[in-house]
Amino acid sequence: MLSLRSRNLQDHDAEAGSGMTDEPQAPPTTIVRKADTEAKRERRGQPTIGLALGAGAARGWSHIGVIRELVAHGICPDVIAGTSIGAVVGGCYAAGKLDAIETFARSLTKRRVFTLMDLSFSGASLITGERLRSALEKELADIDIEELPIPFAAVATEVGTGHEVWLQHGSLSLAIRASYALPGIFEPVRIGDRWLFDGALVNPVPVTVCRALGAEYVIAVNVTADTMYRARVIRDDPAALKRAAEAGPFGEKADGSFVDRFLPRYFDRLASDAPNVATAMIDAFNIIQDRILRSRLAGDPPDATITARMEEVGMFDFHRAEQLIHVGSEATKRALPNIFAHIPLPTAAPAT
Repeated sequence: MLSLRSRNLQDHDAEAGSGMTDEPQAPPTTIVRKADTEAKRERRGQPTIGLALGAGAARGWSHIGVIRELVAHGICPDVIAGTSIGAVVGGCYAAGKLDAIETFARSLTKRRVFTLMDLSFSGASLITGERLRSALEKELADIDIEELPIPFAAVATEVGTGHEVWLQHGSLSLAIRASYALPGIFEPVRIGDRWLFDGALVNPVPVTVCRALGAEYVIAVNVTADTMYRARVIRDDPAALKRAAEAGPFGEKADGSFVDRFLPRYFDRLASDAPNVATAMIDAFNIIQDRILRSRLAGDPPDATITARMEEVGMFDFHRAEQLIHVGSEATKRALPNIFAHIPLPTAAPAT
C-alpha cells in the first residue's frame, strides 16, 4: 500500500479518523535519504538539485531529452518530482529505466497509440488504461518508491476533496498511474481509501514538492508554456488501421471494426468541426491547468526553468517521440548558461 502525503487534509482527516497530523512529518526513510542527498552534495560541491517534471501528455516525451542533456553536462538531479507524464518519465529515470521508456516512446506509431486506447464501458472513463498498466507493470514490477536510489514523488489529486497528494511510498507503477489518470479519459486509481486522478489539476509543475524533498536548487520543466496549446487528435486512414490491426502492442489482436466505429467518435473532430466529448474535456482541462500553473509558479518560482515550446504538438501525438525528445534536448541547451550561472560547474573526477 502506498503512503500518502497531502495538502490541506486537516478537516478531511478529522472526519475520516485517519490519524494524520496537521503537519505530517517526513517518514524515517525520507530523512535517511535526505541525509544521503546532503552527503552527495557535499562531495561534489553543488547544491541539492531538484527536477520538477511537468504535465503535458504527449509533450512529456520531451522530458527524456531534458534529462539526457542535463546528465550529459554533469547535472544529475538529487530529487525528482513529477506530475502526470512527468511522473512517468521521472519515475522511470529514478528506477534506472530511462532507456526502456525511451525505447517504448520511439516505438509508438499512430496505429499503436490507437490500440493502447482500450475503450471503457464502466461509465467511469472513456479509456480503461489496462494496456498502459500492463506496459508499466512489465517494466516496473515489484519496484517500490522508497527503494529508488533517488528520492521521488508523484503528484495526484484526490477525487471529491481536490486535495493534493504526494505519493512517496509503495508501488511505483501504481503511483505513476494515479498521477496520469486524466479525469474522464482514464479511470481514477484507488490507493488505500482514496480515489486519485491526474495531479495536473492541483500542481502541474511540482516545484513545491522538490523543495519539500530537500532540493535547494529546483529546475522546472514546463512543456505547456505556449498559448497555442490545445488538444489535438490523431487522424489516420481507417483502412490502414484495419490492415495493421493484427500487430497489437502486447501481442493481442486489435479489432479493426471497433477502431473504425468507436474511437473516431470519441477522439476525432465532428464533421461540423464542433468538439466531441474527448476534445471538449481535454480543452477544458488544459485551460484549467494553465491557470493553476501560472498561479503556482508565481507563488513558488523555480530557480531555473526549461521551457519546451511545441505549438504544433497535440495531446495525443505520442507517436512524435523522436521530435519531442529533440525539442527537450534543445530547450535544455538554451537553459544551461542560466543554470551554470547559479551552480558550480561539475568538477572532473580525480585521476586514479
